[in-house]
This record gives sequence, structure tokens and C-alpha cells, in this order.
Amino acid sequence: MIRRVTEHSTAAPRLDAAVASRLKRDDAGLVAAIVQQHDTGEVLMLGWMDDEALRRTLTEGRVTFWSRSRQEYWRKGDTSGHVQHVRSVALDCDGDALLVRVEQVGAACHTGTRTCFEAGGDLRAAVGGAV
Repeated sequence: MIRRVTEHSTAAPRLDAAVASRLKRDDAGLVAAIVQQHDTGEVLMLGWMDDEALRRTLTEGRVTFWSRSRQEYWRKGDTSGHVQHVRSVALDCDGDALLVRVEQVGAACHTGTRTCFEAGGDLRAAVGGAV
């Protein structure tokens, strides 16, 4: 049976088709979302979004991710109070990564640190120089 969407339909909203067609998802249907503090450029964390998480992020003004471990949506800050207010969302040239610029309230990392990369730590890479 084909369900038609009409004025009176209560069909769930979907991600804009023009946006969805530009995404290159992994095998699980996810796109990496790099989260950055909008005014300082500080990289806060990496999360994963499917079409619905991206739709919510684009339309609600708060960042929503797909939790790969819990297999559910989670809106950053709903339980911790460490909210991410969306300032902009951009798609990279290949369509396989998003840059979500936010106003971060509190810690971005679940460990309580400002960034997830602070919590993970420096791997002491060799520093290269310009030629």
C-alpha cells in the first residue's frame, strides 16, 4: 500500500532531498559531524549523524547525534546541561563530513573536559616544517 502525503497527513518530516542527495554516508548510513566552537575555532568533538539527526540539527537549533553504542538519538545537553546551540552547519567537498559550528555551554566531552581531544590526549606526533 502506498501512503500519499496530503494536507491532512501526519507524515514525519524528512531531511530536505537536496541536502540528503549530497551526503555520502558510511555503511551504517552515518556521516561524521565535527563540532567546533563558533567564535574561537576550537574543535570540541566528533559525533555521528544520520538523515534524521541532521534534520533535527538543522531545524531545531540544537545538535542531535545518532549514538552508535546506544542505537538511539541523543540531543547534546539534554541530560548533562552541556548544550550545543547551532550557529552554522556546512558540508565538506566530498559530502562525507559535516562541520557543525556551535555555542558550547559547559563541557563538550562526556568525561567533563572542555573538548573530547583534551580528554583523549596528545599522541606526540613528529612536527613537520615547511619546505
